[in-house]
Amino acid sequence: MARLVRWAALAAAAALLATGCTGGSSDSADAEGETNGTSSSADPAGSATPLPSSLTSQKLDWGRCKATRDSPAPGDEWRCATLETPLDWAKPAGRTIDLALIRSKATGDDRIGSLLFNFGGPGSSGTSTLPWYATSASELGERYDLVSWDPRGVGASEGVRCRGNKEIQASESVDITPDTPAEETAYFRDAAAFGKGCQESEGALLAHVSTTDTARDMDLMRQVLGDTKTHYFGISYGTELGGVYAHLFPKNVGRLILDAVADPSADTAGHAENQTRGFQRALNNYLRSTGQGPEEGTQKIVNLLKRIDAAPLSTSSERKLTETLALTGLIRPLYSKASWPTLTSALEAAEQGDGSELLALADSYNERDASGRYGTGSHSQRVISCLDDKQRPTVEETKKLLPRFEKVSPVFGPMLGWDIGGWCHDWPVAGQYDTPEVSAPGAAPILVVGTTGDPATPYEGARRMATELGKGVGVMLTWKGEGHGAYGKGSGGGGGGPPPRGRPQPPAVGAEFALPARPSAQ
Repeated sequence: MARLVRWAALAAAAALLATGCTGGSSDSADAEGETNGTSSSADPAGSATPLPSSLTSQKLDWGRCKATRDSPAPGDEWRCATLETPLDWAKPAGRTIDLALIRSKATGDDRIGSLLFNFGGPGSSGTSTLPWYATSASELGERYDLVSWDPRGVGASEGVRCRGNKEIQASESVDITPDTPAEETAYFRDAAAFGKGCQESEGALLAHVSTTDTARDMDLMRQVLGDTKTHYFGISYGTELGGVYAHLFPKNVGRLILDAVADPSADTAGHAENQTRGFQRALNNYLRSTGQGPEEGTQKIVNLLKRIDAAPLSTSSERKLTETLALTGLIRPLYSKASWPTLTSALEAAEQGDGSELLALADSYNERDASGRYGTGSHSQRVISCLDDKQRPTVEETKKLLPRFEKVSPVFGPMLGWDIGGWCHDWPVAGQYDTPEVSAPGAAPILVVGTTGDPATPYEGARRMATELGKGVGVMLTWKGEGHGAYGKGSGGGGGGPPPRGRPQPPAVGAEFALPARPSAQ
């Protein structure tokens, strides 16, 4: 099971960041990011305990970056370091955890400061993604140190793993659109087992990987990097993180860009319905591009999925293409218009009885390599989102919502409808809020970029984010186009990023940023 959304971008945003409105003076006391920070990290309500100087004055030991399982070592212009941060922000003098950081120093003489990137998920690794994405942000790299990190619970920063590779593959046989009592039982049993596996594996960390925790980490990062203001580029889920940061630290907001925007006003069911509508909208646009009517083309796909549910398709490997994997494979190429031809080929092959291409798309979304090893991005996404979200819809409540979801999308509605009940079913840690608070009175203007054809984070969410940030803070910019995210698509850019994770929340950054996991930006 995976919520599906993830990331994207935009050129006007890059221009705003690069030129700014305060000239070329540096925000940092020390371009090496090794100065002592003195600003308080307390939130506007004064509820946060002041940080010990051992944290605010720590010096980052920037060294050569190492290769990881997912990516080779980046070029010589990149340096990596470890930031020490409290495990529990209510006890800042207590146990600490390490966050993995990566940085490329500004190449020009007119340096502004550091620019932090979060590529979505939640669950995307910033240390792996930024070097790849930096080719699209070279202009930004002239005046900013480009910086990203693996948030707590992700990758090299105390990354979580709730299941082994064999267990993950076995779970792919669970029907995520159950049709019988036995399939329902298996679906919710699998969901509960995932949460139990996270608790057994991660222990105390499970209660301290929230978006609020990461927002506080960001402000400590600002201090240790030597910046008086936080400059930030958030994509997909990264827009929610940016909004939460702005709410907690409005006076520390510098230049913030939010692209492929998650709707901060949507609750669990609302978020899933937004994604359902967004993916169906993208599917309709794809079908029109092939000369098919949306209703006719949608019904054809529904019929195909029913046949696969009854008799999974053979593939070029020993594995079968189940309905669960077919749905995942369908979602992956909808994140970017450039991937539509791939979807056409995969659907044509499936109609002929060969599920190999849809399986390959599903494996890409699920971070499965040729040797059968899976990435842990979807694990991170789930533990973070289930700690954020306090709503736990019951089986009965979920079933009542299904007809509404199926009406919005016969293809994606059943999957995303069931997901609202299964995603955090029987979760071992209580969630924190119904919807994130992003109001940021007194903050500098924040650019909010919405794409009209975004499947994972539908355009309407960007408008709501701009409104909830507050009058004079949220500034709305619309990109009329397709795909998850706008950066790089206009003004001569090639465009597009990967899909988000978790429920529809897949891809991450780039030619195809992609990370599957919850629907829409979360």
